[in-house]
Amino acid sequence: MKKIYERMKLLLGKIKYDEFKWKLCGDLKVVVRLLRMQLGYTKYCCFLCEWDSRDKRNHYVNKLWPKRTSLTPGEKNVVNPPLVLPEKIYLPPLHIMLGLMRNFVKTMNETGRRFEYVVNKLPNVSDAKIKEGIFIGPQIRELMQDKQFDEDLNGTERNAWLSLKRICKDFL
Repeated sequence: MKKIYERMKLLLGKIKYDEFKWKLCGDLKVVVRLLRMQLGYTKYCCFLCEWDSRDKRNHYVNKLWPKRTSLTPGEKNVVNPPLVLPEKIYLPPLHIMLGLMRNFVKTMNETGRRFEYVVNKLPNVSDAKIKEGIFIGPQIRELMQDKQFDEDLNGTERNAWLSLKRICKDFL
């Protein structure tokens, strides 16, 4: 871990990050390393809020988790002082879209008609990948353009699907 920290610090020095204070875009693993947070299955793994990953009882009940106010070493999974400011970090929209799609598909009944429809709609994607919600952008776009898929969903699924589509279209 110390080696990775030194390399990240060297890289930031080479691009003169301290001088320019650029905004950075990276996946969550890079963000965690830049913010010097603990890797792995940790209790407070989000750099934006104090979401408790081990509080299974409240995961889909609690919609507002307290905002993370600081990255203090030794507290809430922060190992050392961060290399960059959290306000200067953007998450890539594609990663967000892939995560939303993954969560949506993983909630589908694997033996249900709608899951079977996705399997038939994307014949080149293995059942295992569909089961785990692993898609690429063009596959997601294909499903989003499919009116039949929209109509086959039940009320709750349809609301979730239309919200996901709206987020991807209007926000991402």
